[in-house]
Amino acid sequence: MGSDSQHVLMLPFMARGHLIPFLELAKQIRRRTGFIITILNTAANIQFLRSQLLGSGVDEAAGGIRLVELPFCASDHGLPPNVESTRGLSLPQMIDLFYASTGLEAPLRRFILEEIIAKEGRPPLCIIADLFFGWAFDLAKNLRSVGVTFCTGGAYGTAAYVSLWKDIPQRHSNDGEFTLPGFPKSHRFHVSQLHKFLRAADGTDSWSRYFQPQLSKTVNSSGWLLNTVEEIEPLGMSIIRNYVKLPVWPVGPLLPPFMLSPPPASDPHDRKDRCVSWLDSQPHDSVLYISFGSQNTITLTQMMELAIGLEESGKPFIWVIRPPFGFDLEGEFREEWLPIGFESRLSETEKGMVVKKWAPQMEILSHRSTGAFLSHCGWNSVLESLSQGVPIVGWPLASEQAYNSKMLAEEMGVSVELTRGLEGNVTKENVKKIVELVLNREGKGGDMKKKAVEVGKHLRAAMKEDEFEKGSSLRAMDDFVDTILSSVSHQPV
Repeated sequence: MGSDSQHVLMLPFMARGHLIPFLELAKQIRRRTGFIITILNTAANIQFLRSQLLGSGVDEAAGGIRLVELPFCASDHGLPPNVESTRGLSLPQMIDLFYASTGLEAPLRRFILEEIIAKEGRPPLCIIADLFFGWAFDLAKNLRSVGVTFCTGGAYGTAAYVSLWKDIPQRHSNDGEFTLPGFPKSHRFHVSQLHKFLRAADGTDSWSRYFQPQLSKTVNSSGWLLNTVEEIEPLGMSIIRNYVKLPVWPVGPLLPPFMLSPPPASDPHDRKDRCVSWLDSQPHDSVLYISFGSQNTITLTQMMELAIGLEESGKPFIWVIRPPFGFDLEGEFREEWLPIGFESRLSETEKGMVVKKWAPQMEILSHRSTGAFLSHCGWNSVLESLSQGVPIVGWPLASEQAYNSKMLAEEMGVSVELTRGLEGNVTKENVKKIVELVLNREGKGGDMKKKAVEVGKHLRAAMKEDEFEKGSSLRAMDDFVDTILSSVSHQPV
């Protein structure tokens, strides 16, 4: 039977930071195997994925990647009307979305029975489900398919996240510090790295009651796929393999191909976005890019101190800015949220650029003038930055970002942390000091740059394939495919 007749289903969690790497994984599997790939999600998320697919030049009908809507009604689960993702939700509402996501199980089961088994005569080869969807692995087993977990984060950060929720070791800390099961005793964590619901978790709260059983069920899957590279996270890979006792395949970085090409000698961008045009006028390796992701922001006090510190540093920067915490993230930005005359001074001096809500991040990070990235340390942003050899200033805000930040600073040596969370203390003096440090190509800033460049080489090498060699992530992908095909061939008829 030809590989093109095999069918793989993919089920991402309803957040853009998960949807995008799932789509890149689908493209990678399709390219290497010819399998039919079907990604299933709610209507709004499928619409977003369709726009991403079209934007990357892939024709859904001809490209072997199908996008299928599953029925979902937010108001049935106590969510605001028409909410189908984490976008626009407050942190207390997030847990409602997690519980609501279990409502996808029944329509997914119907789809498999009626559209796959009834029409194709057998279950899908594999169901690749998000780390947060442990229930999907019970379904895969019940329908005699192979269930595989896909972790959209890195090895270290994911291992910390899972260990924290499953074991809640922070409950036993007296001084704020604690160790994590599965991690070396020398790796101390701190309660300030946890969001407030994890900090307060005791196993009986609503967050624990969702995460503990769902994460435990992922260990019943046939293996884990990770969006990372073996060579850049040796400790994290060792920890996660020992922790889950399953095959773990690092198949990252799941990035657009242009991000993994050798850096060009000249500007590769045909489309001259105003950010890119402004970067063209700046010295090589001189600009600080600032973005906290598509769903995060900082407090008004932090925003003011950051703005003053940036201006006093005298270093050029691009800042993607949203309304401060407590205001509508999708609302209009008010001039009063920045120091008086801040934007007009930037316009006069051309020392900086404030961009409202969105900027072409990958184009900015791959530009020769970008020297560092002040980031929330979401894993997609981390990979985009390091693939271009751009060191990071960490300001983690949610999820596993603080554990990513810790690893980037302590293990990789490519980052320095400015502060953490909305409670973190930010002063203009420290902002100025950190910005000057990371953009200085002498001392620690120079060391961070060299290490970031080395990590970028590893990321590109992992996806390299020619007549002489095949990168580690491509080998991992091939082993994953061989494993699931072997699992099916050994199933009883």
